[in-house]
Amino acid sequence: MIEQSVLDLQEVDETLVAVVGGKAANLGGLSRIEGIRVPAGFCVTTAAFRRIMAEAPSIDERLDQLSRLNPDDRETIRTLSAEIRRTIEGITIPDDLASAITRALGQLGEQAAYAVRSSATAEDTPTASFAGQQTTYLNVVGPAAILQHVSRCWASLFTERAVIYRLRNGVDHRTAHMAVVVQRMVLSDAAGILFTADPVTGNRKVATVDASFGLGEALVSGRVNPDVFKVRDGEVVDRAVAAKQRAVHALPTGGTQEVTIDPQRQEQPALTDAQVVRLVRLGRRIEAHFGSPQDIEWCLVDDDFQIVQSRPITTLFPIPAAGDRENHVYLSVGHQQMMTDPMKPLGLSMWRLTAMAPMHEAGGRLFVDATRLLGSPASRAGFLEMAGRTDPLTRDALDTILDRHDFVPALPDSGPGGPPAGGAPAPLETDPAIVTALIERSQASIAALRRDIRTKTGPALFDFLLEAFQEHKRVLGDPVNMQAIMAGMDATSWLNERLGEWLGEKNAADTLTLSAPGNVTSEMGLALLDVADVIRPHPEVVRFLECVEDDDFLDELPKLAGGTEARDAIEAYLDRYGMRCVGEIDITRPRWRERPATLVPVILDNVRTFEPGAAKRRFEQGRQEAQKKTQEVLERLRALPDGERKADETKRMIDRVRTFIGYREYPKYGIVSRYLIYKLALLEEAERLVQANVLSTTEDVFYLTFQEFHDVVRSKQMDDKLIQQRRDAFRSYHALTPPRVLTSDGEAITGAYRREDVPTGALIGLPVSAGTVEGRARVILDMAQADLEPGDILVTAHTDPSWTPLFVGIAGLVTEVGGLMTHGAVIAREYGLPAVVSVLDATRLIADGQRIRVHGSDGYVELLS
Repeated sequence: MIEQSVLDLQEVDETLVAVVGGKAANLGGLSRIEGIRVPAGFCVTTAAFRRIMAEAPSIDERLDQLSRLNPDDRETIRTLSAEIRRTIEGITIPDDLASAITRALGQLGEQAAYAVRSSATAEDTPTASFAGQQTTYLNVVGPAAILQHVSRCWASLFTERAVIYRLRNGVDHRTAHMAVVVQRMVLSDAAGILFTADPVTGNRKVATVDASFGLGEALVSGRVNPDVFKVRDGEVVDRAVAAKQRAVHALPTGGTQEVTIDPQRQEQPALTDAQVVRLVRLGRRIEAHFGSPQDIEWCLVDDDFQIVQSRPITTLFPIPAAGDRENHVYLSVGHQQMMTDPMKPLGLSMWRLTAMAPMHEAGGRLFVDATRLLGSPASRAGFLEMAGRTDPLTRDALDTILDRHDFVPALPDSGPGGPPAGGAPAPLETDPAIVTALIERSQASIAALRRDIRTKTGPALFDFLLEAFQEHKRVLGDPVNMQAIMAGMDATSWLNERLGEWLGEKNAADTLTLSAPGNVTSEMGLALLDVADVIRPHPEVVRFLECVEDDDFLDELPKLAGGTEARDAIEAYLDRYGMRCVGEIDITRPRWRERPATLVPVILDNVRTFEPGAAKRRFEQGRQEAQKKTQEVLERLRALPDGERKADETKRMIDRVRTFIGYREYPKYGIVSRYLIYKLALLEEAERLVQANVLSTTEDVFYLTFQEFHDVVRSKQMDDKLIQQRRDAFRSYHALTPPRVLTSDGEAITGAYRREDVPTGALIGLPVSAGTVEGRARVILDMAQADLEPGDILVTAHTDPSWTPLFVGIAGLVTEVGGLMTHGAVIAREYGLPAVVSVLDATRLIADGQRIRVHGSDGYVELLS
């Protein structure tokens, strides 16, 4: 049957996507659902398409060219795809195939009207809908016209937009084949689209119906504004009836035409409420059959609904599996960790095993369940305050949920009221020795891990790692560690609040914390300036580095004049910071130690941009500014009523913040230091599996969880299909935007700034580092593609510590994600860079090269040109 050229829709289902394409497979599945009416039809299979493609060997060369193109090279794509389409449409359909299509038409009515529709093998799948990428022809009459339109559907596999879509989604052009659906035309009174989940909010309990008069073509093509109904729990909860001035109707001789609707009907709803509820009931049945929310095209004829298409809604963010039917509120871990990209399965698994709180996975991201904290009166206020200080948008999203009163269950407090037994722990003394001791304990623990892991292989390695993860969490959970982190953060808040109240100073702590000692992340950026100082005097080394592409360049450096010194400087930098990389919470990401060439462009920028000794001067300048600000603040305070007391308290807090704020960055440094040790041991184990022919490549293990990797090591058995499925899923996750807050109904809640104190048109965000700066915006999404000049303002989605080397050469910072104490904010303050974070859609709303003004004290960005 697989090589048949023509199959009736009743003969196909979702298992035959490779034979009949996604659309036809889903139509076959729909026709098997009780109570669902699907117009009769048949499918011209992919076997027919392959025969046609074989008739034109010249297409192969063009496909090779297409596969090598960048999806942004639209001109070349347009030219090549048009040549392929012309070639396909020019091929005569073989007589036996034409006869098979004509026979199928004869059984349904040769002179009836039909819809001829493309059905590609890569479309309407759970990870890629390909909606609108191929072509549908309506009201086609007569065998000759139908054969012609079948050819056009085959050719539509190579429309410019379909080619670009495949390139962007990593789909090989040669693996995509085209089938064609030929269905009896439905001359509908009304038509439209049913989403079984709200496509805007993601709420799975709210269905949305778009409806217009006539054929659905007017709505799908955007020529008419539809009526929009929202349905929840079998009831229309919202409706917006549009003025529908035009409709598309079928012509008796074939084709369609646009007609004007009688003015008296234009503002009448295309469906009654009862019909809408009935349609949604059908949609829920379809959703249950396919197992995921669906985007359904429907037609209404004489009060009877017919379904002409159903495909997954691929834009919805998945919901973490809870294992119950209770309401849950999930917070994004990525927004806290400055890494909202998807993570591979081993990365997700390792972070969960080493995290201090239970986490849930969805869409390649991690979430924590905040329901209990929100439901318990004892924890709610403190949790909301913390969320607000960290990210006002998250706080607003949580308030939005709580304002509904019926979503978060009221929960009893988890324990008896009052402070814990023995009272609250005594506050830490403002003593630098505390930080020194914490760092020494962490370094000793990491040294023991590095020593002890060397002898562990096979299953014993995994047993050892499970114990190491407990030590990892013990170090992180040390009460003194947490107190030291909070001491710096609390002192910062105290200074900002009191000096704002007493002196009218905004964000005074931003200056008072400049060049605070012991910040391992800010030191990392300055240390790369020192590397540039070693390289700058050696022109031969500089010329060599300008041509570096591979990561083995360090071995070549000693052959050059000054190369040994350059290599030693870079190696020393990697010894201290080589565990870092972009997206470092994902253990599968390549570290600088693994890909040292990543650092070369930044080193060269530093060589060109800075004078020798810049790191030392910069740190000293910041220290003096902080010292000067301290003296100024204390003098102003002493002039106030009760000024001596206020000045004394403030001096104690300044000492406290400068003692502890640098340590804020150290625990993450300790985590990623451990991660590199874990990773190198795991990669050695993966290499042994490659040598034993269990794995194809070492990186296959990145698509396994830690436990699955352990099982493969024990069994020496690997499921290659599982790896491919995980690769495909990971690729699809890149198209999803993770929400800050997500409910168990699937509703993604963004939150909003409730402010009116900003200029019209300005982009609102969170002020995290004081000052105002104007300059050229450089919108950069990949650190490796950074091309910055002094005075530029970096605009990006999020920054983690690995971006710090770029901070030494910029004038300001704008990010879409971030909070007062996230890494980008802390380092911006350390370096004195005006910064506004948590600016929604900043990388889309700000154009690369545009002049902008960043108001780091007031939390907004002006677009100047």
